Amino acid sequence: MTDTSLPGAAARATDTLLDTAYRRIFWRLIPILMVLWVLAWVDRVNISFAKLQMADELRFSEAVYGLGAGIFYIGYLLFEVPSNLLLQRIGARKTIARIAIGWGTICALMSYATTPTTFYILRFLLGAFEAGFFPGVILFLTQWFPSERRAKVFGIFMSSVALSGVIGGPLAGQIMTGMQGIGGLSGWQWLFIVEGIPTILIGLFALAWLTDRLEQAHWLSDEERSAVREDLERDARSLGPREHGFSTVLRDPRLWIFTLVYFCIIVANATVAFWGPTIMREAGFGHVATIGWLVSGASLVGSAVMIGNGLMADRTGRPLLQCVGSLIVGALGLAGVAFALHGSPQMVVVLFALALAGAYGAIPVFWQLPNRLFAGTAAAAGIAIINSFGNLGGFLAPYGLGLLKDATGQIAPGLVAVAVVEALAALIILMVVQRFFARRRA
Repeated sequence: MTDTSLPGAAARATDTLLDTAYRRIFWRLIPILMVLWVLAWVDRVNISFAKLQMADELRFSEAVYGLGAGIFYIGYLLFEVPSNLLLQRIGARKTIARIAIGWGTICALMSYATTPTTFYILRFLLGAFEAGFFPGVILFLTQWFPSERRAKVFGIFMSSVALSGVIGGPLAGQIMTGMQGIGGLSGWQWLFIVEGIPTILIGLFALAWLTDRLEQAHWLSDEERSAVREDLERDARSLGPREHGFSTVLRDPRLWIFTLVYFCIIVANATVAFWGPTIMREAGFGHVATIGWLVSGASLVGSAVMIGNGLMADRTGRPLLQCVGSLIVGALGLAGVAFALHGSPQMVVVLFALALAGAYGAIPVFWQLPNRLFAGTAAAAGIAIINSFGNLGGFLAPYGLGLLKDATGQIAPGLVAVAVVEALAALIILMVVQRFFARRRA
């Protein structure tokens, strides 16, 4: 029998207990959060596939589509911070369930978006209802996992973004071609209905399944709860003094630098998400189902990179450099797509996969950075501000590319511009953000 009275044996016993507890926390929380984030992205970007039918049927211009796709982020901006602050008052369980039920309902109602005005209103409402989910989950997970375990957890959770493409592409192709004309509805209308209803059901399930706080986690033993509580307290002490106040964080220039970086990341992210199917069609692939499978394959690469980045960041402790590397790869991939677009279709697919992997792979390691500088109310508000204002890039990219395509008939110049913005994010991290952490070590 092991003598746990010895310091080394006691430490090993504690580590084993913590590993077991964190595994149980992971399997309790992460699967349902991943399912919801997959559904959120499927419901958010299914418009990129619906466009392949609805734009011709409803005579929507590229600019109308781009504005409708991007106006989602205006609703997101206006309701993000209030939603995240509300989470601190009523808890993650009610907040996440409310958000999922709301956005699932709006997604199904998108089947009635037959005029530009209705299209804009419903897309705005979709953003308003989804606001708060992502930053709320990020804040929620920081209350369950210490900093040295978060990058892996964030990476696995955020891989849902890429997984949504793996699942959503083929599913969209199947629904739009297989259900065309059923009940007098077009395939794109069925797409919104079929993909909205499951979100409502999972949101109701989340209300019963999620746990707000560690003290309420009766599915952990008393020893496990105690060990995790002590570990989280140890982690908070090790990070040193962090900003906690809401008003103070608003005046902190670091917050706005992070917001600018995230804005650039989301410009690239929204470009590959909302214009991926159009890029494939421009490259010469005509069938909706084929386009769905190609986007799915690229998304699978992105999912692997997101998880791999998270694992590597936990092992190396260098999320900053990994974020820079991902952004550079994404920028090169997107610029390559622009130059290869009317050359080799196969090369476009490969370069698009690199662009998607870079854009998506930067996100989980980016979120490790602000979480090391802010805590408490500052973290809740800071995460929401970074996410909401940063997500204005999601408005600019679809709408700007739509305007450019209407004006020039080409998408390539817009893709080059987005690649430059993505490279700018890498430069800001190297030249500015890196100094934040250098000062803390000094």
